[in-house]
Amino acid sequence: MDKANANGETVNELVKAQAHVWNHIFSFINSMSLKCAVDLGIPDIIHNHGKPMTVSELVAALPTLNPTKARNVYRLMRILVHSGFFAQQKLSHGVQEDGYVLTNASRLLLKDNPLSVTPFLKVMLNPIITKPWDILGNWFQNNDCTPFDTAHGKTFWDYAGYDPKLGHFFNEGMASDARLVGSVLIDKCKGSFEGLDSLVDVGGGTGTLAKAIADAFPHSECTVFDLPPVVAGLQDSGNLKYVGGDMFEDVPVADAVLLKWILHDWNDDECVKILKRCKEAISEQEKGVVIKKKVMIVDMVVMEKKKVNDESFNLMETQLFFDMLMMVLQTGRERREEEWVKLFFAAGFTNYKITPILGLRSLIEVFP
Repeated sequence: MDKANANGETVNELVKAQAHVWNHIFSFINSMSLKCAVDLGIPDIIHNHGKPMTVSELVAALPTLNPTKARNVYRLMRILVHSGFFAQQKLSHGVQEDGYVLTNASRLLLKDNPLSVTPFLKVMLNPIITKPWDILGNWFQNNDCTPFDTAHGKTFWDYAGYDPKLGHFFNEGMASDARLVGSVLIDKCKGSFEGLDSLVDVGGGTGTLAKAIADAFPHSECTVFDLPPVVAGLQDSGNLKYVGGDMFEDVPVADAVLLKWILHDWNDDECVKILKRCKEAISEQEKGVVIKKKVMIVDMVVMEKKKVNDESFNLMETQLFFDMLMMVLQTGRERREEEWVKLFFAAGFTNYKITPILGLRSLIEVFP
């Protein structure tokens, strides 16, 4: 029997606790190893090879690899196989090496994949974004609005305007996510868009999601609404148009207002202001009758711990990662269902419907 320490913990319990701490200390190695693979172009190299690729073939195919580093490639691949980004397959009889193949996750990292998440990876693992995490403890002891403010002396939005490269990476990351979300929404939630004569995508950026909706529903007039500098120079086309403005002041009138990954950026008071503007936009007077439409929100609904099983544990953990991300970069947060409901009622809405079909996120339809 293991000998207990002064706290009554056995040796076995102590080493398990140590392993748990170490695992979380080094969790960043997963994301940085993945970034390294993307920087080297490994997913595309394996994809273009057309069959399982041995480590020696991979080494030979890396165009900028320093020969002295060749022996370390298998170590990088080993951790990425372990974390599910690549898999290994046995090759033909007589070949001793296994071959690397893509998984569903690494297929989302291919450059030519229209649903690629690589732009999102690049912006989130950019040193400008990761630096605030290093001083998170300092932020808890000062008066700054966010750790990003502490690290860079300005808000995230101000910095993105100041640094065009970061702004470009951010817009590309949001556009890549919008392509994936759009494909799921149009496929799984088609009924939510049918019958709408008009829709406005608030904070719609360069219009990736709105364009997908406009193409899928050609009888619906779709408007991309964002800050004037964001939509400046973007051209209207068919049933898609661009309008500049401030969502805290006014939102264009429409049958439906779409808020994709917007509200989690803002605190509760700011969200209520945005939702009130959206409510005004979908409640227009026509011949003495108020026509009530809806607001469509794509955002996370944080799972309740008591309802989480082994299968959904990782999903909830990622939701909590995003909540911390919002604390570090913005004034916002990820919300549980009851927290969403408080916002809806405070903004004057009376009913809502949650459709959890987007993995980490849900489609939330809110009605006045």
